[in-house]
Amino acid sequence: MSSHLFYWLRISLFNLLLVAIIGLVLRYKIAFSLPFIDQKHLLHGHSHFAFTGWISMALMAFMVDYVGRKKGIDLFPKYHWLLWGNLITAYGMLLSFPLQGYGLFSISFSSLSIFVSWIFTIQFWKELNGIKDNAIISNWFKAGLLFNAISALGAFSLAAMMANKIIHQNWYLLAVYFFLHFQYNGWFFFTCMGLFFDKAKDAIHHFKKQQQIFWIFATTCIPAYFLSALWLNMPNWAYSIIVFAAILQLYAWGLLINLVSPKHKELSLQYAKPANWLLLFSGIALTIKFVLQATSTIPSISTLAFGFRPIVIAYLHLILLGVITIFLISNILSSQLIIFNKKVLIGIFVFVFAIIFNECLLMTQGIAAILETSLVYINELLLTAAFLLVSGMLLLNLGINSRN
Repeated sequence: MSSHLFYWLRISLFNLLLVAIIGLVLRYKIAFSLPFIDQKHLLHGHSHFAFTGWISMALMAFMVDYVGRKKGIDLFPKYHWLLWGNLITAYGMLLSFPLQGYGLFSISFSSLSIFVSWIFTIQFWKELNGIKDNAIISNWFKAGLLFNAISALGAFSLAAMMANKIIHQNWYLLAVYFFLHFQYNGWFFFTCMGLFFDKAKDAIHHFKKQQQIFWIFATTCIPAYFLSALWLNMPNWAYSIIVFAAILQLYAWGLLINLVSPKHKELSLQYAKPANWLLLFSGIALTIKFVLQATSTIPSISTLAFGFRPIVIAYLHLILLGVITIFLISNILSSQLIIFNKKVLIGIFVFVFAIIFNECLLMTQGIAAILETSLVYINELLLTAAFLLVSGMLLLNLGINSRN
């Protein structure tokens, strides 16, 4: 394993610690008071840094390592400037958004981040074209890159509206959900699936089913965006397509589970023991995600889902933390770069417990809001969950050492 991979993954995990710390500050401001901090501005910095500094950073590092292994060379020196460009723009957004919200510097760093990702997409696409075998893995990566490029339309639209102070509620929400959808369900999901199939290639050999699963998710990704816009008045034919897309994705996920389940022993050999449990946890969270996504097409449930902020936050955190973050940590722990010591294991346990605790609290808060009932100490409990997230990630960072 490349020492360069460990270097960039180490940076990514440190960035995840910063994401957790900022989340703790945001929760503290809700529970108590921090008058010198603008909650909305800090939230923008938190989300942009989580996407760019943590997830995109880790994904890019894993992808460069993948192609390097296939070509038998160390590709990191070639992508050094792009990885640094991504990191610098991530920290630029982390610092500028809390200070000015959507302003000159924050929009500039956000735009530069997108340009870096576009250059990475063009360059990496060429690298993938040079790989003759494992075409299905390349397809997952290419789809992820394509959806990442598409998501920029939402970011640019949002930045233009904020800079010109032209805020129409529906257009604002459509731009936000467009960016989030093609990041969460496009760039993050498809790239993680590529990484998963890379690990599973020796255990799963049913190529036709792998192709079928890929094409179902690829063709339904765009119509699935409108699952976030069910509150719009749309014709019945459009609504039918959206429902069909949600059902197809649930079906494709069922196909994947059916494909993987008989091979779980062979697959477990590709993951270190603690990482096996994390992979299972991520799979369970993703199952919940697809079920919730399908049930959200029911009008009465859709109204509840989009009408109460804690439920929306719980859903987004389910994907970002429960699915993507846990999967990436599982992959990092299985990269043979990490020594499993007491700090690492305790950190993982605390972090996973905190995610479950946080999700339960958010869903309880959402249900209470639906029932028009107030919950005593809910903000303090959410602050406790945020503190546990920081504690778990701090222990994990302190415990990480290179095998090299």
